[in-house]
Amino acid sequence: MSEYKTVFGSLDNYEKGRVEPISDDPKAYAFSNMFEVAANSAPYEKVAVGKNMEYVLETIRAEGTGEWRATPHDEFALCMDGELRIELVDPDEQLVDPEAWGSIGLDAEPAGTKMGTIHAGRGHMALLPAGKAYRFHSDGVAVVLLQTIEGPDTVFKWNEICQTV
Repeated sequence: MSEYKTVFGSLDNYEKGRVEPISDDPKAYAFSNMFEVAANSAPYEKVAVGKNMEYVLETIRAEGTGEWRATPHDEFALCMDGELRIELVDPDEQLVDPEAWGSIGLDAEPAGTKMGTIHAGRGHMALLPAGKAYRFHSDGVAVVLLQTIEGPDTVFKWNEICQTV
């Protein structure tokens, strides 16, 4: 019986994966590594690493304090490395069009009721509820995998991040 070892990557220790098609063209596949993407991204840049119709997985390098954001739909943030603090506010007024896609950046902390703070470490998932405002903070560097809908701040770097040969 073969023995398998699962290794969970981090910003400091990851191995770039690869696609090994048997009889197909590797250019037909998108393959990237979220830790490599985060290592080469600006803080809080929302880089798409997966897409299915309008839904995207974005890798975010959380470093310092990010801007306040709001979204008309639920988002899920999975802390893949480091430690992350997420502040939540229930705004006094509607901040985003309920029909819009993706989150939008806000100019300042919105007026409203503070909902609390989520402290997330490696492997913790947090729900970012629809219609609420949030911001991320990391004292060091954290890697976030965000499940969301493609929005105006989603960055596509397929040519830079995907294996093509």
